[in-house]
This record gives sequence, C-alpha cells and structure tokens, in this order.
Amino acid sequence: MDIIWTVIVGLIVGVIARFLMPGKEAFPAGVLGLLLTALLGIGGAFVGSFIAKSLWAADNYVVGWIMSIIGALILLFIYRLIFGRANPV
Repeated sequence: MDIIWTVIVGLIVGVIARFLMPGKEAFPAGVLGLLLTALLGIGGAFVGSFIAKSLWAADNYVVGWIMSIIGALILLFIYRLIFGRANPV
C-alpha cells in the first residue's frame, strides 16, 4: 500500500512542478506521460530530501511537500536542459 501512496503523491508533486515551471516538456501523451510525471515527482522527493538533509535537517527528516516540489522543479529543469522543450505545433 505504501508504493501506491508514493506513486499518487509523486504524481501530485510532478503535476504541481510541471504547472509551476512555464513551458511544455517533451513528455509523451497518455499513460506514459503520467508515469513520467509521477517519476518526476518521486525523484523530486528524493532530491528535496537530499537537499534538506545536506543543509539543515536531522537524520530522520521526512521530506515535506515544499521540498518535494523544489526537488521536482530541479529535476524538470535538468530534463529540459538535456532533452529540450516540446516543439510547438
């Protein structure tokens, strides 16, 4: 059950990050795009946790929503640097 909650929270964080960063990514449409968005959010939670633990948090720090979104924004920025934005039609 924890995996399902992780994916749901990751999807929410990924959608928020994609909403906050202007422009459009080269993610495919459909289920694969949703899966990549969820992976972006889950990865963002790990990046946010790493940043928080490096700067101020204790060993048992549980990443919060804000740090998860910041981590997802960082990953989204790196994704855009590597793969670019979607081509406008």
